[in-house]
Amino acid sequence: MKRRITTTVGLLFWLAATFLPIGTWSERLFGPLWGREVLWWVLVIAIYIYILAVERRPLSSIGFRRLRWLDVPLAVLTGFLMVAGVVFIYSVVFPRFHLQMNAAEMSSLQHTPFWYRFLLVTRAAVAEETLFRAYPIERITEWSGSRLLAGVLTWAAFTYAHLGTWGWAQLIVAGFGGLLLTVLYIWRRNLWGNMLAHWLADGAGFLMPG
Repeated sequence: MKRRITTTVGLLFWLAATFLPIGTWSERLFGPLWGREVLWWVLVIAIYIYILAVERRPLSSIGFRRLRWLDVPLAVLTGFLMVAGVVFIYSVVFPRFHLQMNAAEMSSLQHTPFWYRFLLVTRAAVAEETLFRAYPIERITEWSGSRLLAGVLTWAAFTYAHLGTWGWAQLIVAGFGGLLLTVLYIWRRNLWGNMLAHWLADGAGFLMPG
C-alpha cells in the first residue's frame, strides 16, 4: 500500500512536467536563456531525490543500468532514424498537408549562443527521458500491470508537452520521435541509451552549423 501511494505521488511530478508551463515559469523567475532551464533541472533533481529518499529505491529502478553491448549501437540507430524521419516530415509531410513549423521559435533558438543550445539539448535529453519516459513507464507499469498502457500514456504526454512552444504541426515531429524513444526504452529499459539517442537527435537539429 505504501509503495502504491509513493508511486502515485511520484507520478504527479510527471503530470506537472506535462501540463504546467515549466519553461515559461523558469524564464520569468530566473531570466532569459539559461534561466528558462532552471526549473527543469530542479524537477529532475527532485525526482531523483524522491526515488532515493522517499520511495527508497535505487535509480536502477528507472533504468540507470550498466550499458550492454547493444545499447549504444541501438541508441545511435534510434537517433539516426529520428533525424531521418524529421527530415522526411519537414520536406514531404508538411508541404503535402500545407503545415508549418514554428519558424519564429526555431529562428530564435538558432540565434542563441552555442553554449545555450548545448545546455538545451542536454537538458532535454536528461529531463525528458527521465520525466517522460523512464520514471512514468516504470511506475505506471507497476501501478497498472501493463507496459503497453504505460508506453501509450507516456508517449501521448510527451507529444502533448511540445504543443505550447511549437504548435500543432510540431506534434507530428514530437509524436514520431517520442514513439521511437518509447519503443527503445521499453525494449532495452536503459535510461543512458535513451538519453544518448535523444541527445544525438536534438543535437543534429540545434548544434550543427547552418
